[in-house]
Amino acid sequence: MSIIIDETKRVLIQGITGREGRARAELMLGYGTNVVAGVTPKKGGQEVLGVPVFDTVAEAQKKAGPIDISVVLVPARFVEGAATEAIEAGVKTLLLVPDRVPVWDAMRIADTAEKHGSVFIGPNTLGVLSPDRAVIGMMGGRAESAKKWFKRGNTGVISRSGGMSSSTAYYLGRAGIGISTIVHVGGDSVLGLRIPDVALMFEDDPETEAIVIFGEIGGSMEEDLADLMKAGRVNKPVVAYIGGKAAKEGTRFSHAGAIIEGNRGTHAGKVKALTEAGATVVDGFGDLPEAAKAVLGD
Repeated sequence: MSIIIDETKRVLIQGITGREGRARAELMLGYGTNVVAGVTPKKGGQEVLGVPVFDTVAEAQKKAGPIDISVVLVPARFVEGAATEAIEAGVKTLLLVPDRVPVWDAMRIADTAEKHGSVFIGPNTLGVLSPDRAVIGMMGGRAESAKKWFKRGNTGVISRSGGMSSSTAYYLGRAGIGISTIVHVGGDSVLGLRIPDVALMFEDDPETEAIVIFGEIGGSMEEDLADLMKAGRVNKPVVAYIGGKAAKEGTRFSHAGAIIEGNRGTHAGKVKALTEAGATVVDGFGDLPEAAKAVLGD
């Protein structure tokens, strides 16, 4: 198994006729993702790379069949409207790729999703990839690269950084460690699925035997994961690296969601919380593969 995305999931791309939509559709289709429809208002009746385009999500659901996941690839100012449309049409999982989505928009999306029993990843995410199965978003850049870089296996990867999502999985693969699923949760301050949420999904995935985290300063995602571990809700081995060790209060590290405020979200606090919960926390990013091999018993 894997989490969130595999070859059986029926995927819709909102904004498929745009430059980004077309480019990411090419990646997804090339990697084997089951893209069954696209939506762009007033562009219904067209095709993009053989994928039928509809005016609305509801029309796509009616004519192309049930949709499991919608990948939103519209300009940031239109993300709330697109996400709301998909959620209200009954889509239960969304991937919000664009960055610079207004915070209030993201908060309203979260509220709408909760009311309808939907979940979303992002905003500001490269996406999710399950090696040799499917990808949603833009992880890997090109299908050929993604097929070469990411190897299938039993380790789940969760990252707050887009680039480091790919790098983490790549270097694990070079060390002989395969991946069940790679999840970039997104870099914004208001997100859908967070590190602890994804860790719980990996905990329930029979294929995943260990979880590797690329964390960052700011926020409380890593501390919240530690709480789940202490409560016995995440029992699989966790190996983590926390970026931003040298950052001081008020410093932003890489993303809007990675900023220290007072004593909250510090590097030392995250390392302490995870270590006390039983995680293996490495001091250098390059130490992740060996640490992962150790917890896996390889």
